[in-house]
Amino acid sequence: MKMSFYMLSGMILLLLGMILFLMGLYFVMYNYMILLDWEIISINSVNIVMTLLFDWMSLLFMSFVLLISSMVVFYSELYMYSDMNKVRFLFLVLLFILSMMFMIISPNLVSILLGWDGLGLVSYALVIYFQNNKSYSAGMLTILTNRIGDVAILLSISLTLNYGSWHYIYYMYMWEMSMYWLLILIVLAAFTKSAQMPFSSWLPAAMAAPTPVSALVHSSTLVTAGVYLLIRFNSMFIMCDCTLLVMVGMMTMFMSGLGASFEYDLKKIIALSTLSQLGLMMGILFMGYPMLAFFHLLTHAFFSALLFLCSGLIIHMMSDSQDIRHMGGMFKYIPYTSSCFCISNLSLCGLPFMSGFYSKDMIIESLTFSYMNFYVYMIFYISIGLTSMYTMRMMYYCMYANMNMYICQSYFEDKLMYMPMMLLSFMSVISGSMLSWLLMPYPDLLLMSFLLKLMSLIFIMLGLFLGYELSMLNYNYTLYTYKVYSLTGFLGNMWFMPRMSTYMIYSYSMNMSINYNNMMDMGWGEYLVSNSIYNYNQFISSYMVMFHNNSIKYFMLTFIILFIIFLL
Repeated sequence: MKMSFYMLSGMILLLLGMILFLMGLYFVMYNYMILLDWEIISINSVNIVMTLLFDWMSLLFMSFVLLISSMVVFYSELYMYSDMNKVRFLFLVLLFILSMMFMIISPNLVSILLGWDGLGLVSYALVIYFQNNKSYSAGMLTILTNRIGDVAILLSISLTLNYGSWHYIYYMYMWEMSMYWLLILIVLAAFTKSAQMPFSSWLPAAMAAPTPVSALVHSSTLVTAGVYLLIRFNSMFIMCDCTLLVMVGMMTMFMSGLGASFEYDLKKIIALSTLSQLGLMMGILFMGYPMLAFFHLLTHAFFSALLFLCSGLIIHMMSDSQDIRHMGGMFKYIPYTSSCFCISNLSLCGLPFMSGFYSKDMIIESLTFSYMNFYVYMIFYISIGLTSMYTMRMMYYCMYANMNMYICQSYFEDKLMYMPMMLLSFMSVISGSMLSWLLMPYPDLLLMSFLLKLMSLIFIMLGLFLGYELSMLNYNYTLYTYKVYSLTGFLGNMWFMPRMSTYMIYSYSMNMSINYNNMMDMGWGEYLVSNSIYNYNQFISSYMVMFHNNSIKYFMLTFIILFIIFLL
C-alpha cells in the first residue's frame, strides 16, 4: 500500500504526541523533572552545550501541539490535494513544529531564540504561500512586528551575560535593576508574538495563509508561544506591580471581541476570537495565576484548531468565499462539519461542561477573589458576553437558513477531512475536565453567593441572545451595524490599529524622503543643467502635439485674431 508523505508525517506526529502525553502524565504524578545537558562540542575551555528541560509543563504542551499538528497534517492531505507545491507546504509545517519544540523545551535564552526566530521565519513563508499582493503585505506586517520581539530576546540575551549563564531558570528569584529591564524585554517579546495591543494588527492579516496553517499557527502554537514564555518567567512577576500589563491584556480582549462582532470575514472572526482568548490568558497571568493561564492555553488550543478546520471546509464548499453573508443553511448539506463547528463554538463560549467552561469559569472566579477593581471586573465579564455574541452571530450566518446562500455549490464531506475534526471535537469536550483533574493538585475552595456564581453563565446566555437578536435578517430590514456606520467602522477595524501599523507609520516618512530627495539629491544644478534639454524638448513637443491635434481650431483662431487686428 502506497502511503503519502502527509499520512506518514501525521502518523509519526500522532504517535509522538501520545508518547509525550503519557510521559507528561507520569511526570505530573511524581512531580518529576529532567534537565538534560547535551555537550555538542568542546574545544579547550569552550563548551557548546544544548540544554533541554523536560518537566510536566513542557511535555504536556508538546504532546498537545503534536496531536493538533497530526490532525492538521491529515486534514491538509485533502485540503492541499490539487496544490502544485503540497510537499513544500508539508515541509514548512514540519519545520514550524520543529521550531516550536525547540522553544518549548529550552531553559536557555539562546536556544529559545533559535525556536523563536524559526517560528517567525516559517510563519512568514507560510503567510506568503499563496503568492499575491495581499499575502505579501500581510507577511511583511507579520514578520516586521515579530522582529520587534526577536530584538527584545536578543537584548535580554545580552543582559543575562551579567549573570554568567543564559539559563534563565537559575536567576528567576534574583532581584536587581537589570532583572527589571530583562522583565520588560521578555514582556515586549511575548506581546509581539501573542499579538497584544498595540501589536494586534498582524494576527487577522496573517489569515492570508492556507487554513490548515491558521489552525496550527494561530490557535495552538505561534500565538501561544508568548504566553508560554511568560508562564516560564512567571516567578519574576511576583515582585512587580503588573496592573498596566493586566490593562493591556484586558483591552486586547475587549477590542477583539468588539471587532469580531462587526467582521464579515469568517477566518478573521476566528482570528479575533483567538486574540480575545490570548488577552484573557495574559490578563489572568499578570494577576498572578500562571497555572490558570496554562490551563486555558491547553483547552483553547483544541477548540480553536477545530474552528479553523471547520471553517476551512466551509470555505472550500463556498467556492473559496470567506464572507459569512454568502453562507447559510450549511447544516443541511454538511452535517458532520456543522456539528463539529457548533461544538467548538459552544466550547469557546464557555457553555457548562464543555472544555472552555472549566478554564474560563475558574479564571473568572479567581478574578472575583483578586485585588482588581470593579472596572477590570466588568470589562472581563463584558468580554465574555461579547465572545458569546460574535459566536452566535457566526453560527447564525453560517448554519441557520440565511437568505444569502450561494446555490449550486459542491457540497461534500470527505472522511479524511472530518475524521481529524471528530477527534478534535472529542478533545474539545473532554480536555477541560481531564486537565482540571490533572493540573490542579487540590481543589480550590471559592465561596461565593448564588448570583455571583451564576454571573458568568448569565453573561454567556445574554451574549448568545444578543448575538441572535442583532444578526436577525429580513428582506426589508436594515442591519443594526449599518445604522451606526461611523461607530461600526471604528470598532470593526480594530480601533484603526491595522492602519496605525501600516501606512500611518510610513506615509509621512515617505513624503518627507521624497521632498529631501527632490531638494538635496535632485538639487538646482541637477534640475537646470542635466534636465534642461530634456525639459525644453518636452515643453516644445507638447506644444507641437497640441498644434497638430487642434490645427483647424488654431488656424481659425489666428485668422479671426489677425482679421480683427487688420480691421482695427
